[in-house]
Amino acid sequence: METIRYHKEDIQAVVKQLKQKKVIAFPTDTVYGLGVIYDEEALAALKYSKGRPENKPIPTMVGSLAQMEEIAVLNEEAKKLVAAFMPGAFTMILKKKDSVADFVTNGMETIGIRMPQDDFVLELLRQVGSPMLVTSANLSGEATGLVDVQVLSQLDGRIDGIVLGEAGGKVASTIVDMTSGKLKILREGPISKAMLEAALKK
Repeated sequence: METIRYHKEDIQAVVKQLKQKKVIAFPTDTVYGLGVIYDEEALAALKYSKGRPENKPIPTMVGSLAQMEEIAVLNEEAKKLVAAFMPGAFTMILKKKDSVADFVTNGMETIGIRMPQDDFVLELLRQVGSPMLVTSANLSGEATGLVDVQVLSQLDGRIDGIVLGEAGGKVASTIVDMTSGKLKILREGPISKAMLEAALKK
């Protein structure tokens, strides 16, 4: 497989590839992402490109609150966190809506969602027209890439394309579970526990 190199100006070509179920790497506001559309065949290709079947679900990336509300149940506490930290380096675990296919969440009743603070990725999501499944762009067990050469050193020839560039952050997002309406921090990243608690008190 040839991994096609794209620049951000080639966004329409990238969108076309994604809609054709291709696996594309692109820089985000945190680390490099590896993404596909909501499609079982495309998801299988993404997992294959990383080198092993993923038992844990691939997170979803959305471009707007409207996209999020199409796939997840947002309680009032979750909406406070969306208002405070999205878009940003923040992933929230929520209950998925029944309309979301089981393959998206590996059969789980919950879904992890992030809205990136990156103009290119938000525009990509807008043009694709739906949420995407996005994970870190690396071989399983290897370091996550922050610049295109790091990603290509692991995935060149294993993925359909890459948008050249550099990721905006150096660490992965904060992850919280809000399925119960109460704050449960699964991974603390750029957004701290104190920041989250302060947002919920407003």
